[in-house]
Amino acid sequence: MTIKQIEHGAKGAFLIEENNERLAEMTYSRAGDSLIIIDHTEVSDKLRGQGAGKKLVLAAVEYARKNNLKILPLCPFAKATFDRTPEIHDVLNA
Repeated sequence: MTIKQIEHGAKGAFLIEENNERLAEMTYSRAGDSLIIIDHTEVSDKLRGQGAGKKLVLAAVEYARKNNLKILPLCPFAKATFDRTPEIHDVLNA
């Protein structure tokens, strides 16, 4: 399962695609130079039960760590993932 990141200006997304079909997407917006806001996560039924949503969140965490960013998870799925995963709280916007 390969995750791709796209970014256009202040908007971006982490994606999982297979055969030119988008199967999962987590979108975010940049807020200033040090914060990204995760606003939506969607996973196709084709990937349900495979942890695709969590993998998208972890890709965002890795991106935040590499770029000294904090994450504000407004998306309910992303927020629940942060709530259940204490080891990624270092990038959580307090």
